[in-house]
Amino acid sequence: MTWQPGLPVHGAPAWVVVLDAEGGLPAAAKEAGERLGVDLGRLLEAQLATGFSPAAGATVAYPLLTGEASEVVLAGAGDGSAKDLRHAGAAIARFGRGKDELTTVVAEGIDDAALRAFAEGVILGSFSYTLKTVDPGEPAVGQVAVTDGTDGTDGARQQVLDRGVVIGRTGWLARQLAITPSNAKDPAWLAARATEVAAATGLEVTVWDEKKLAADGFGGILAVGRGSTRPPRFVRLDYVPAGATKNTPYVVLVGKGITYDTGGLSLKPREGMVSMKRDMTGGGSVIATMSALRELGANVRVTGLVCAAENMPSGTAYRPDDVIRHFGGRTTEVKNTDAEGRLVLADGLAYAVQELKPDVLVDIATLTGAIKVSLGAMLYGGLFATDDALAGNLADAGRVSGEELWRMPLPAEYEDLISTPIADSVNSSKGPGSITAALFLKAFAGDIPWAHLDLSSIAESPADRFEYSIGATGAGARLLTTWLTSETPTAGI
Repeated sequence: MTWQPGLPVHGAPAWVVVLDAEGGLPAAAKEAGERLGVDLGRLLEAQLATGFSPAAGATVAYPLLTGEASEVVLAGAGDGSAKDLRHAGAAIARFGRGKDELTTVVAEGIDDAALRAFAEGVILGSFSYTLKTVDPGEPAVGQVAVTDGTDGTDGARQQVLDRGVVIGRTGWLARQLAITPSNAKDPAWLAARATEVAAATGLEVTVWDEKKLAADGFGGILAVGRGSTRPPRFVRLDYVPAGATKNTPYVVLVGKGITYDTGGLSLKPREGMVSMKRDMTGGGSVIATMSALRELGANVRVTGLVCAAENMPSGTAYRPDDVIRHFGGRTTEVKNTDAEGRLVLADGLAYAVQELKPDVLVDIATLTGAIKVSLGAMLYGGLFATDDALAGNLADAGRVSGEELWRMPLPAEYEDLISTPIADSVNSSKGPGSITAALFLKAFAGDIPWAHLDLSSIAESPADRFEYSIGATGAGARLLTTWLTSETPTAGI
């Protein structure tokens, strides 16, 4: 994606004109129309009269019989906000499938946030994944040139586009990891993908296999993975910015990496099992986030931990009423083997507290169906936090990235719901399921400022809509990348 000073001398066969915040034509539309041999003002009036709406993501194509282009598209930008420009970018990418190139004219003076979001939308709207051998669909547009019609070089505008492309690419990678079917994807596969990302982006990587997990006492990850013939893994990725000192803030991310979740012996019904290949979305988003930190110049130290296992029923599977000893010694009585995500995350959190001692600790998971009851689908992810500044920083990043969060409570009054005389806690209980899951994890975070992101509510899109494609959304990658590459991600914490 490139920023084009002025209208290009040789435009693409298809031109896109993005309407401004008032639903009108951008300043460069008159000159563009002259180049294309069409009165864009009259075209817009005619389309509005026949029901076209300038809402974000709306498009209408018009064939051209003369001139340098064969087609022009009017694209709505809603109120011109970053959110609506992201939607517009995704719609343009879908229009551009199968095309080699698009020339895109945007409103003069578009601000950096909106331009970056537009680039994110183009990348996200271009996403596809298929294993079809017949009619696999058209490829993504090859090149998009963006201009507001003004002359002069502007490297800063290109940098804004480039940042949007990288953030969009994290969402793409997280989706690709989540949507890969589980006959191909197991914990070792996920660890291999993390290792590839580390090699490509200058990260340090360490992988624990099942023998090292047992030697080091990762009882939660081992228990969940015990029923599968494909053993668990624990992955550590480390990013250190150039010029880091002992005073550089240190953040640890912990991602749930359940590469398939049957529920174990507490077997899910068929309907509940469908889409569980994406139950490693949290771990995939951690990998995707880590992939972008060096390129975007994040100024905090970051370690990403991925707790990977496959939750299967078998004669070796863990059982309800088993007692697990986690990394560091804390114990959990199992009441539901389908509440497995918190068991693997507990090991990751305990390892972070004991061995890494970060300034900030954040875990991310598709953890509970209960969060969808609380927040519905595809609007907000759940945010739990022990520090108000951390909650605020993450919520701000959610608004900027388009992966919005809603803060949920952590009432101590509910801790009795996960108490047991047999162990330090149980892993499942009746009551507010997303809250008790968060309270279970809170005990493993110690005194470190901690946040828990339960993103089940935004992890699956029912259709191609806005920047989302049908299926796994890769929720959390854009949010975490936006947060960690902001100027002061740990401000106030």
